[in-house]
Amino acid sequence: MSESRITFPSGELKLEGLLKLPEGEVPGAAVVCHPHPLYGGSMYNNVVEAALEAFWQRQFATLRFNFRGVGDSEGEYDGGEGELDDVRQAVAFLADKAAVESVTLAGYSFGASVSLRAGLTDPAVNGLVLVALPVAMISGPSDTASKPVLLVSGDRDSYSPVEPLRKLASTLGSRAHLEFLAGADHFFGGCEARLAALVGAALADR
Repeated sequence: MSESRITFPSGELKLEGLLKLPEGEVPGAAVVCHPHPLYGGSMYNNVVEAALEAFWQRQFATLRFNFRGVGDSEGEYDGGEGELDDVRQAVAFLADKAAVESVTLAGYSFGASVSLRAGLTDPAVNGLVLVALPVAMISGPSDTASKPVLLVSGDRDSYSPVEPLRKLASTLGSRAHLEFLAGADHFFGGCEARLAALVGAALADR
């Protein structure tokens, strides 16, 4: 089944997205969040699509969407604060449409940082997939994670370097799993298929 164009509310704003609901019983559902709105990030990003491919291989229902101010989504960039509401509303929308109690929340770069903040303590989120989290630019959580957290980075990614990610994974505790993709930088150009396979394998082991 192909994706369908949808809109959903975030406060007084209307956001656009693409929803995919597989036929029959849904084994899971995932929201995927795009990179930075001010630097060309949108739901059509190559890494977003690689993550979606991993979820589709497992027959997950999925929702990708444009943050406020991107594409046909109303509003304007809000420094990562209003975007937290966008993520929470996307999670609630997909859970309702897929008829599930909770969803996996995935994000790339800026989308990963917002997903971490929005999803770590949200009972409607059952796990996190954080790709190229710009860990050097955020204040990470101080508590251990109560749900699975997959951290994925390229081993040539200067925005998501090895040692700060290892420190974050240690802080998050035993539910955190860290993977590095050899030869990939922050943008994963030419590495999309390997990224999808890595995320898919991690989902299978969860």
